[in-house]
Amino acid sequence: MPRRELRCLRQRTGTTLAYGESVSDFSPAAGLAPWQRTAAGAGLLAADGSIAPTIFAEMSALAMRTGAINLGQGFPDEDGPAEVLEAARQAIADGVNQYPPGPGMPVLREAIAAHQRRWYGIELDAASEVLVTAGATEALAATLLAFVDTGDEVVTFEPYYDAYAAIIARAGGVHRTVPLHWTREPRAGEPGAGSSAGWRPDHDELRAAVTDRTRVILVNSPHNPTGAVLDTETLALIVELADRHDALIVTDEVYEHLVFGAAHTPIATLPGARERTISISSGGKTFSTTGWKVGWITAPAPLVTAVLAVKQYLTYVNGAPFQPAIATGLGLPDAFFTDAAATLAAKRDLLAAGLETAGFALSLPRAGYFVIADAAPLGFADGAELCRALPGLAGVVGVPVTAFVHPDRQGDYASLVRFAFCKRHEVLEEASARLARLSAG
Repeated sequence: MPRRELRCLRQRTGTTLAYGESVSDFSPAAGLAPWQRTAAGAGLLAADGSIAPTIFAEMSALAMRTGAINLGQGFPDEDGPAEVLEAARQAIADGVNQYPPGPGMPVLREAIAAHQRRWYGIELDAASEVLVTAGATEALAATLLAFVDTGDEVVTFEPYYDAYAAIIARAGGVHRTVPLHWTREPRAGEPGAGSSAGWRPDHDELRAAVTDRTRVILVNSPHNPTGAVLDTETLALIVELADRHDALIVTDEVYEHLVFGAAHTPIATLPGARERTISISSGGKTFSTTGWKVGWITAPAPLVTAVLAVKQYLTYVNGAPFQPAIATGLGLPDAFFTDAAATLAAKRDLLAAGLETAGFALSLPRAGYFVIADAAPLGFADGAELCRALPGLAGVVGVPVTAFVHPDRQGDYASLVRFAFCKRHEVLEEASARLARLSAG
C-alpha cells in the first residue's frame, strides 16, 4: 500500500493496517451542491443551472426518432456465450435470487483470482484481494470516493471515459489530464489514414502532470474511446511516477480480452506496481452481458478493505444469479477469448472500410468496441454538428469525441467522431451502405 494511504487510513480510522504544459486541469467551481459538482465535472451543468442530457441519451433519442442505426453507444446487439446464459438461468432456477455476500459470491471471487493467475501470472487471495462490484463504473466510483479527498488530484489520459470526470468532481478532486496524441501515419494494407498505435501520451507531459498533489493515476488501457493499448514503456513510467509521488494507480481494463494483434499488459504485473495498484475489470464487454453489471477490483487486501467500506453503502450487493454465470464465463477455454477478439476485429475492419469509403480519415483501434473517424475530410470541422446531422444525411448515429474531453481541450478533438462496431455484421453492412451516401453527395 502507498505510504500516504497507510498514513491516511491510520489517521482517519485509528487502525493500523497490514502492509500488503499541455496538461489540462479542471475542477468544478466552488460553492456548487454535490449534484451540481457532479454534473459540472461531466460538462452537463449549464450556466442557468439546468442539466443537459448526456450525449449518449441525446444521440440514442435521435436514433429512435429518425430510425437511424445507432452506432453511438457501446453495447453489443447479440447475446453472449450459451454456457454463460445457461448458468444464469440455472442459478435463478436454483433459487440464487437473494442478497449475495457483500464482497461477492465465493465462486466468482475464486474465478476472478484464477483468471488473473491464468492470464497474467498474478497470484491473489480470493477471500481478501478480490471485490465484486455493480459493474466497472461502480468499482471506479467506490475506489475514487474511498481515496480522493477535496483538492486531491486525479490524473487521467484525455480523451477519457466520461464517468471519470463526474466521479472525480463528486469526490471533490481536481481532474488533471494528459492528452493522447494521434499521429496520422498510413498503415499499408489496412483501411484508414492512421492507427491508434499513434494515440500516445507525450512522456514529458505525463511527468509534468503527476506531482505530490496527485492522489490517483487512473489508467485506462485498452483505452476508450481511442482503442489504444499503452506500451510497456509508458506503463513503466506511470509506475515510476506513482512511486516517486506516493500515488495510487487505478486501472480500468474492461477491454482486456478484446485486443487485436497487440498484447494487453496489466500494470500490476510491472515491478513495484502491485502494492499500489487497484485493477478494475468486468464481465460485460467480454461476455456481451453489459446489462448484468458485474465488475470487480483486485488489489492488496488493505486497499480492497478501504473500497469495500464505500462500496457496501452504494449498491450494497448486486446480481446474485449473474455472479456464478460470469464465473462460468471466466473459466471458458482460451479459444473463446481468442475467437471473441477475432470476431470483433472482423467487425472493426468491416465498419472501417465503410467509413473510409464514405470519406472519413480513420484511427484504426487496436482494442475495444470503437473506431475514431475524422470528419474534417468531409468538410465538417465540428464533429458534434455532424453527429446531429448524420441521421438525416445517412441514417447513422455516432458520438462526438468532444464528449470525452474537457471544454478547454475540445478544439483539439473537434472533428472526431466515435462509432461502435460491436454490432451484428448485417447491421454494420447496412450502416456502411448508408454512410456511402456522404461520398455520393
